[in-house]
Amino acid sequence: MNNTANNNPVVRACMIIIGNEILSGRTQDSNLSYLARELNELGVVMAEARVIPDIEQVIVDTINECRAQFDYVFTTGGIGPTHDDITADCIALAFGVELYLHPQAEEIIRRRQVPENVMTSRLRMARVPVGGELIDNPTGGPPGFSIGNVFAMAGVPMVMQAMTSTLGSKINGGKPVRSRSIGAYLSEGQIAQSLSDIQNRYPDIELGSYPFYRDDGFGVNLVMRGTEVEQLDIMKTEIAAMITDLGVESFEDAEGN
Repeated sequence: MNNTANNNPVVRACMIIIGNEILSGRTQDSNLSYLARELNELGVVMAEARVIPDIEQVIVDTINECRAQFDYVFTTGGIGPTHDDITADCIALAFGVELYLHPQAEEIIRRRQVPENVMTSRLRMARVPVGGELIDNPTGGPPGFSIGNVFAMAGVPMVMQAMTSTLGSKINGGKPVRSRSIGAYLSEGQIAQSLSDIQNRYPDIELGSYPFYRDDGFGVNLVMRGTEVEQLDIMKTEIAAMITDLGVESFEDAEGN
C-alpha cells in the first residue's frame, strides 16, 4: 500500500523483531539500524519497528496488522531449529496456509552431515509456508523466506546482513531518502519557532532537532531527510542563514549524504 505525497511514491516498511531475549535485555538488537540503512538505498523507508515476544498469537496478530498497513514487513528471529523458533509457524497461520519442507532449502541443510537426530531438528529451518519463496543466504546456511509482502529473516546479525544483500531483486522501492545536516551551539528553545516556520515551507522534508552535550558546550544538530536533493540543499541554506542571523557560526555534521 503505497502512500504518496505530491505524487512521489513513498514505500514504507515495518520491522518486527521477535524474541524474548531482546525484550529481556540479554541480547542487544543491531539489525534494525542495518536493515533501515540498506532499505533506504532500495528506496524503502523504515516507517516503524516493533519488538515482540515469542508468543504465537502476538506474532500472528502483529504480522497481520503490519502486512495490511505497510508495503513491506521484515521479521528477524525465530527461524532456527529449536522448539521456541516459531516464526515460520506463525507466518503460515497469519496467511492461513500450511508449512512444507521446501526441497531447495532441505537440500542446502542436508549438505552438512550431522547425526540424524540433529538433522531432524535442523530440517525445521527448511519449513516454508505454501506459496512462499526463499531468501538466499550467502553464508551457505539455511535460507529465509518471503510470502506476500512479509520477509522472514535470521536474527543473527551476520546472517541477517547476508540475506539483506540479496533483497534488491525482490523489492520495488521508490526514491532513496537522502539527508543533510548542520550543527550549531544553540539551544532548541532559541530556534524552535524559526525551525517550525522552515518546516512548514517544506512539508515533504523531515526536519529533526537533536541536542548534544560536549566538553566545550551544548548545542543542536539539525537533520533534514527527503527524496528531493535540490529541496534539501535549499532548506539547509535557509537553516544556515537562520543560525548566522542568531550570531552563531554553524558547522557541518557528518551525518549528511
